[in-house]
Amino acid sequence: MKEYREEDFLMLSGIQHYAFCARQWALIHIEQQWEENYFTVMGNIMHENAHDKDFAEKRKNVIITRGMPVFSRILGVRGDCDVVEFHQSKDGIPLKNYEGTYQPVPVEYKRGKPKEHDADVLQLCAQAICLEEMLVCHIPKGFLYYGEIRRRLEVLFDEQLRWKVISSFEKMHQLYEKNHTPKVKITKACKACSLAEYCLPKLNQKITVADYLSRNLKEGEL
Repeated sequence: MKEYREEDFLMLSGIQHYAFCARQWALIHIEQQWEENYFTVMGNIMHENAHDKDFAEKRKNVIITRGMPVFSRILGVRGDCDVVEFHQSKDGIPLKNYEGTYQPVPVEYKRGKPKEHDADVLQLCAQAICLEEMLVCHIPKGFLYYGEIRRRLEVLFDEQLRWKVISSFEKMHQLYEKNHTPKVKITKACKACSLAEYCLPKLNQKITVADYLSRNLKEGEL
């Protein structure tokens, strides 16, 4: 399997943008466009509270860390985990300064409620794959905590989900290497997108002159 160089690493969190809209991901990560809105501001506040890198505590048989930096040469990404819990387990791994062995469990914090698409699930699974590569272990599950419903949901990292993460990052690397921004695919989610002004979805959906001429030449109308 291909391994990426550190200078070619993408942002791990980008998979959430890519799953939501490939064009949005390209506008942010390739064209460096960004625009804050209410949803992104509230999300940033929640993540600032979760990303206290000096925070580590033990509650009974669970060690809790925040803002843990992670990377994967196989995925070609780097990023931070909101929270990684280490649950004491006989099937776990040893940790420096702690007795026994522990099972890593990533926990990602989200501002709103569970979504119809799988962007959050893919991001969490990508974190698990990074942790597995770094810690040389297997992580079967993690959790998504949603602020609006104030509870966490269990996510199982099955083979189908793992391959979707891997294939998504492969496509993202291809787009990044080609410096290519995909065309827009208009959905109802466009209204809440913080990049609507830059994306101009209706304008970008219009056919180009070259495409118009090519299509009509094939149909014999010109």
